[in-house]
Amino acid sequence: MASSDNGSSRNLPNTTPCLSYWQRTTRSFPHLFANQDNTVPSKAKYVVIGSGISGGLTAFELLEAGVPGEEVVILEAREAASGASSRNAGHVRPDAFRGFNAYSKVHGPEQALKIIANERLVLEKVNDFVKRHQVTCDFNLTTTFDVCMTPEFAKYEAESLEAYKQAGGDVSHIKFYDGLEAQAKTRIPGATAAYEWPAGSSHPAKLAHFLLQSVIDRGAKLFTFCPATEVKQTGSSLWDVHTPRGIITAERIIHCTNAHAALLLPQLETYNRPNRAQAHSLVPTPAFAAENALQNTFSLRYSLLHFYSLIQRKGDGTLILGVSRSNPTLSPETLDSRFSTDDSHFNEEIAQDALRSFNNLFPDYAPDGSKTLHGEGLDHAWTGIIAMTTDSVPFVGAIDSLPGQYICAGFNGHGK
Repeated sequence: MASSDNGSSRNLPNTTPCLSYWQRTTRSFPHLFANQDNTVPSKAKYVVIGSGISGGLTAFELLEAGVPGEEVVILEAREAASGASSRNAGHVRPDAFRGFNAYSKVHGPEQALKIIANERLVLEKVNDFVKRHQVTCDFNLTTTFDVCMTPEFAKYEAESLEAYKQAGGDVSHIKFYDGLEAQAKTRIPGATAAYEWPAGSSHPAKLAHFLLQSVIDRGAKLFTFCPATEVKQTGSSLWDVHTPRGIITAERIIHCTNAHAALLLPQLETYNRPNRAQAHSLVPTPAFAAENALQNTFSLRYSLLHFYSLIQRKGDGTLILGVSRSNPTLSPETLDSRFSTDDSHFNEEIAQDALRSFNNLFPDYAPDGSKTLHGEGLDHAWTGIIAMTTDSVPFVGAIDSLPGQYICAGFNGHGK
């Protein structure tokens, strides 16, 4: 096993993680520490490794397809849904066109079109799922702004949109605003241009918990603080999953381990690199409270590598501010530190950069440098480990070299 600060995905999750805003507000989930001291069963037809949204949804869909709940075991290295799913910035935000050129260079235009179309499909499926199952995860279907803060990035976006259109991409749902109109629409005085399209936000931990609660109610077993440490073949079609609390012999194994996938699948280490991301929750000042609350989500971009993300929650008005992992204004030491699986703390330099930039982007948040009231402003900061793949798309499906094993991981900070 590798050290948590060396950027390798051959690591178990950190044993002393910080808590995100999402985790701090869901401490009453009854299965947070499910079976944390119990021995695992000796056999199961299906073993799902990881209890985030991917793991929970995998188990959910197995049961929906008719698999008895008693045949499904979910293993989690820490508390329930403790990884990237519960540590993100709250977005359900498809890429409408911006990534088309980059995807085309790697996968070709035809596949790039399919990737962008799939992004839109995911939003539609999340909306449908939440409605159909009445999931109380604070899902808010709205629109998002891609805000260009420099002429150079506005040019990049325009070229990306044109290339996407010329390749046959659907742009009927995308609106464009320039100059003063962009500033008025986004409330950002420095905006050069902006694009708007459908998107959403949610409370990701509540969504993950709904999935886990649903399958547990139907007989599936969740074992927390019980990492899978090794998988060995036994016989012709069975696998032994080793854990600190026993060995499970399984017919099917589904790896939903995202940035940690290479611990059990070392062949992925070169292709799946952990990155430590950081987000912040802010209590709004009057300029962003009550009727002044933001109604849209945002990606605020100076360049491809220099950007911030923003949502405002409907329920309590909390602002969730995310930061680019490659922001060129950060020190070399901070930039290097992102290659890590250590989510036990946050970086103060990143937090200060985020707050300073937020105030520059939205000067009406605290006009003329006015002091905020005690309780307003930065409430919390946290980190989470995302998985960056070499071709910018996830690993999903059967592992051909390991019959009976499957994977759903490597979401490039864009998992749903």
